[in-house]
Amino acid sequence: MLPNPGVYYFPWEINSESVADGQTLRTYGRLHCYDMVQSEAILTALHSSVQHQVRICTKFVEPFQAQLGSVYVALGETEQRDGEGPVLKARVLTCVEGMNLPLLEQAVQEQRRYFQERQGQAESSAS
Repeated sequence: MLPNPGVYYFPWEINSESVADGQTLRTYGRLHCYDMVQSEAILTALHSSVQHQVRICTKFVEPFQAQLGSVYVALGETEQRDGEGPVLKARVLTCVEGMNLPLLEQAVQEQRRYFQERQGQAESSAS
């Protein structure tokens, strides 16, 4: 059985919203640092003049050729750690350097609107 495809979350939503433990999600950010010994990376993204961080467990994607400062897209499941907040246990961690991030954000917003409209239509036809 295949895992869930993962819903896009912006990096600033992962720490501010209540993301359920074990939830499959996708996110992106610039690779700020990578600790090979701990198998952990940190992705960062700037939103409204605030730098947001997402911790990524890289055990399932190693060996991992880290390119600090490059943009990455991560897909995986969240894990809540006591006092540390959520960590994304990555199944996929892909360098997408050169991707237009404002256009990606716009695409995610459009996809969300589409799914909301589709959900609303399904609910009205079920009534």
